[in-house]
Amino acid sequence: MPATLTLYQLSADYRHALDALTEREDLPEQAIADTLEALEGELEDKALNVARYVRNLEAEAAAIAEAKKRMETRERAAVNQSKRLKEYLRFELERTGLKPKAPDLALSVQKNPPSVSIDDEAKLPAEYLETITSTRARKQELLEALKAGQTIPGAQLSQSTRLVIR
Repeated sequence: MPATLTLYQLSADYRHALDALTEREDLPEQAIADTLEALEGELEDKALNVARYVRNLEAEAAAIAEAKKRMETRERAAVNQSKRLKEYLRFELERTGLKPKAPDLALSVQKNPPSVSIDDEAKLPAEYLETITSTRARKQELLEALKAGQTIPGAQLSQSTRLVIR
């Protein structure tokens, strides 16, 4: 037997021992209880340790998410500051007509390609408009109808489980 068993192995051992012990009629009840209690203790300890590791991973994920938020805030600030400075620089170069150059960069103001500005979409001719539609299931209404006993083709109630660590 390996030095440390996985939760899966301990669970399988517990079930195997339970099956083997219940098949034998000549074993005293106390021997069965003692054997199962020993296996159950290992299984519970392993399960608790796995749950502790899960909590640790959740805390690490939360710390990463918080660091990510801080970095995104810093990124937005840097991007916004860069945009403001570029606009300031463009305005001043347009105003003065300067075209500064250095060995590592050159500055100039260029015209952008033409683009469309829409003042009032309601006034546009129909030939320049397109209609976009989308469909999606209203899950909350489906849930309520199915819970009320209705049969709805293409939908059914399903229920999963989750682990709660308190």
